[in-house]
Amino acid sequence: MTAAKPPRPPWWKGRRGEWWVAGQGILFAAIVVAPAAWQWAAPPRRGWTALGALLIIAGLGLAARAVIELGPNLSALPRPLRNGVLVRTGVYAQARHPIYGGLIIAAAGWALWHTSGLRLLLAGVLALYLHAKALYEESLLRERFPDYATYRARTKRLIPWIF
Repeated sequence: MTAAKPPRPPWWKGRRGEWWVAGQGILFAAIVVAPAAWQWAAPPRRGWTALGALLIIAGLGLAARAVIELGPNLSALPRPLRNGVLVRTGVYAQARHPIYGGLIIAAAGWALWHTSGLRLLLAGVLALYLHAKALYEESLLRERFPDYATYRARTKRLIPWIF
């Protein structure tokens, strides 16, 4: 007797979640190329620029560290790798999706750097999108790793010590 195949995900999610990755790519591109509309600070904007730069560096640093710590378990797709393991050490001891959190922080920093309300709005949309992607990914991780629920209960979702 063979095990029943899991139901095929809807076309818009792709077999492994390809559309989630495509959507986040589109949002990143929109944040980068969007006009600096709805600016709230006139030059000189040193304070906003400095805060933006700090957030960009912190966010990219967090994401880079998380990428390195995932090592061979890294995949842009939400479906875990067949031979992957659940990483719960390093930055993953503090957040379940620190790459997403780092990218959200960097996107917010980019918006502040440009004092652009439009870019800040798009960074908020990206945050909601990556949160939804994380929820979808967690449903797959619960299926793949029986102890994921325990890890989830004691670890923040996106940003270490915060959320």
